[in-house]
Amino acid sequence: MTKLITIIAMFVASIVSAQTQFDQGMKKALQTWKEGKPTEAVAQLERIASVEKTNWLPNYYVAFITTTQAFGEKDKTKMESLLKTAQKAQDVCNELAQDNPEILVMQAMIHTAWIVYDPMTNGQRLSGDVMYILNKANKIAPENPRVVFQKASFEKGMAQYFGQDTQPMCAQIEKAIELFATFKPESAFHPSWGLDKAQEAVKACK
Repeated sequence: MTKLITIIAMFVASIVSAQTQFDQGMKKALQTWKEGKPTEAVAQLERIASVEKTNWLPNYYVAFITTTQAFGEKDKTKMESLLKTAQKAQDVCNELAQDNPEILVMQAMIHTAWIVYDPMTNGQRLSGDVMYILNKANKIAPENPRVVFQKASFEKGMAQYFGQDTQPMCAQIEKAIELFATFKPESAFHPSWGLDKAQEAVKACK
């Protein structure tokens, strides 16, 4: 009996230790990113992902950071490299949690960045995929503020391109802001971003 208790205690201790290492690693990586060092943060997250093979969060943040970089990158060669890194990490997320709304939003963002990269070639090819993914996410999690915001934001861009009324999308962005106030992520590391972007988007509506 004593031996069994010892084995159980060691097992629990190993789980707690692994969880603590994950928490510490994630905190360090995200702090590195906040300090304006995305390349170093991505390297740290990739190391965590190589150990945490069943956890989608490290790869999610690799995809998120590199896609965010890509949107602000003027050099097309660098932008392409960033988006390829993002999609590689995203592919792992897609396998681990196919119907997770956060992961669906991330995939839509990568596709959107490819449209920005080459609107003439990728606009027609990927716009339908983006709307399909965002509609799917919206069916799964209609109260997720990132889902509502990304869907409205993409639809607003499409409406502007075709010279259509953007007020319905602006109303949805305002709804997303309201949802941010009550949304509770599953953990300290689950996605919680987007409020500042939604607030900026609402200002652009007026």
